[in-house]
Amino acid sequence: MNNTMTYRGYTASMTFDTDDKIIVGRVLDVDDIIVFHGESVVEFEAAFHATVDDYVSACETLGSIPEKPASGKLMLRVTPAVHAAALKAAARSGTSLNKWAEQALRLASRKAKGKSSANA
Repeated sequence: MNNTMTYRGYTASMTFDTDDKIIVGRVLDVDDIIVFHGESVVEFEAAFHATVDDYVSACETLGSIPEKPASGKLMLRVTPAVHAAALKAAARSGTSLNKWAEQALRLASRKAKGKSSANA
């Protein structure tokens, strides 16, 4: 059973709270904390839609861009020399180019996050 719901590109988890007898939702894959609840699936869905609409509207009012969840798909255009070097590096590490690039991006993003934290 899938315990998620999707609206406008956002996905929410669905967890039943047995104490309060409500379905609690949280929008997944964004840094902002976006939560809501409903007493039925119909009410939960309406609250989810209203919460996402309010989030997007509030961001626009504040002049900021609403955070969108990443799809996990990334297309890059690089020079043929960089592409060839990345293919060779992935082969040397015994992994696919996708897995190798994911690891390289993860490492680079951690380093960049550390630098931005140090500059704050």
